[in-house]
Amino acid sequence: MMRKPPKWCQGFVDRHGKPRWYYRRAGHKRAPLPGLPWSPEFMRAYEAALSGKIEVGAARSKPGSIGALIKTYYASPEFRNLSASTQATYRGILERFGAEHGDKRVVKLRREDVKALVAKKADTPAAANNLLRMLRMLMRVALEAGWRDDDPTAGVKEIRSRSEGFRTWSEEDIAQYEAKFPLGTRAHLALALLLYTGQRRSDVVRMGRQHIRNGVLKVTQQKTGAEVSIPVHASLKAAIDALPKDQLTFLMTAQGKPFTPAGFTNWFRDRVHEAGLHGLSPHGLRKAVCRRLAEAHCTPSEIMAISGHKTLKEVTRYTEAVNRARLAEKAIAAIGEINSGTKTVKPAAKV
Repeated sequence: MMRKPPKWCQGFVDRHGKPRWYYRRAGHKRAPLPGLPWSPEFMRAYEAALSGKIEVGAARSKPGSIGALIKTYYASPEFRNLSASTQATYRGILERFGAEHGDKRVVKLRREDVKALVAKKADTPAAANNLLRMLRMLMRVALEAGWRDDDPTAGVKEIRSRSEGFRTWSEEDIAQYEAKFPLGTRAHLALALLLYTGQRRSDVVRMGRQHIRNGVLKVTQQKTGAEVSIPVHASLKAAIDALPKDQLTFLMTAQGKPFTPAGFTNWFRDRVHEAGLHGLSPHGLRKAVCRRLAEAHCTPSEIMAISGHKTLKEVTRYTEAVNRARLAEKAIAAIGEINSGTKTVKPAAKV
C-alpha cells in the first residue's frame, strides 16, 4: 500500500504511472493530476480517460488549430464507428499531416492551399487522393462545429490515375506459384486461403478450424463487419487437411504465432519473389477471385456474397470486363461464320 505523503508535499503521477511527490513552492510550474492515486478525484479522471472523453495530447493542441480539429475528429462517432484497421489507416494519414501543419489555424486554410497540398503528392496519386478525402472529412467536422462557414476542399478534384490498383493475378501467375509451392507447404496454404475465400489479408490471418462448420467457412470481416459464409472448396480442404491437426489458426509464423496483416504481406511477397513473380500481392488474389466468379457467369450480387463488398461499383468492373471479352469473342466468331458462308460472285460480263 502506498504511504501517505507528508503535509508539505503535493502528489502527482509521472508518465510511467508511478506516484511522485514534490515540495509545494510558490509559483511551482508543475501541474499535478487531480488527487492522489486511488483517490475519488484521480479515479474520476482515470475513468474519463478510458472512456475517451479525454483525448491524449488534446491539451497540447492549440484551440482552433488543425491539430485540435484532428483530435475532435478522433472523438466523433463517424471515426469511432470505423473498424480498427480503417481507424489505423486514417490515423496514419492524419498524424503525418498534423505533424507538419498541426499548429496552423483551421480558418486560414484556403482552397489554394488544399490544391497545393494535393499537387505536392501528384507523383503518388493514391496518397494525394487519400489526403484530399481526409481533409474533406476534417472540414465537415469543422463546419458542424462552427469552426468554419465554408469548405475549402469544395471543387478540388482528385488526381486522375491510370493505375487500377493492385494487379489481378492471372491464371498463369497462379499456376507458376503453385508449381513452386506444392500442396503441404505454408506458401501453398496461403494461396489457397486467399484464392478460395476471396477475403482480405486481415481476415485470412485470423482464419482457423473454429470458423468451419459443416463444410462452410464463416468469418466476420474486420474492415466492414459483414459476415460471409463460404463453402469450402475441395482444393482449400486439401490444403487445410495437410496441416497439423493441433494447429488452430491456419497460418502461423516460423515462431508458431499468428501473422499480423502487415507481417503476412511481407512474408507472402517474399514467397511471390521465390516463385519468380513480381508486382503481385495478397489483395491481387482477392481481385482474381472476383474475376473467376465473373468468368463463371456469376451475377454481381453472387460475387458480393463471397467477397463481402457492400456496393456494386467494385464487382461490376469485373463483370463488365468479362462481358466485354465474351462479346468480343462472339463478334469475331460471327465474322468468321459470315466469311465462311459467303460465296464470291464474279461481276457480270459487259454486253
